[in-house]
Amino acid sequence: MVGYSIPPFFTGPLVIVVFAVQLGWLPSTYDTLHEVIDWDTFVIQLKQMVLPVMVLALQTTAQISRYMRASMLDNLNQDYVRTARAKGLSEWVVVMMHVLRNSMIPVVTVIALNLPSIFGGAIITEQIFKVNGIGQQLIGAIYANDLPTIQTLTFIFAVLIVFFNLLADVIYGLLDPRIRYD
Repeated sequence: MVGYSIPPFFTGPLVIVVFAVQLGWLPSTYDTLHEVIDWDTFVIQLKQMVLPVMVLALQTTAQISRYMRASMLDNLNQDYVRTARAKGLSEWVVVMMHVLRNSMIPVVTVIALNLPSIFGGAIITEQIFKVNGIGQQLIGAIYANDLPTIQTLTFIFAVLIVFFNLLADVIYGLLDPRIRYD
């Protein structure tokens, strides 16, 4: 609940204070000004990615785990689970092969709706960590009153929403054999 409740604009400065300022483990901002690409530069880039990725993944992971737990608990009491147990299948096989597959359907919906919102959350996170990305581009276009860039990025976000919803519908058919698209 904590990960689901805390927004990125609060989590970002919090992880900067803890991991960059207090502990000194990770850099607080993202620096892309490396001319030579070698192993040391790669390690520096990975260290710079940890905090922004952590902030972006915290809310999404909390929401997915919450839905997965609720769906698993709901499916554990179904008739097909009792039948699988009565056949003598081990508890691991029952849970992983029967319950997990049927529990994934609502979780796929949550994932499909959250993937485009990661790009929206990236706008705030990119501002906090000084990452030059699509969010930084959108904020710069808004400040510059660059309407074609704003429209293009908004269109890209809309296409991502449609694409991930379509992908979720296709995955529904793979997870549940009762769902067929003709």
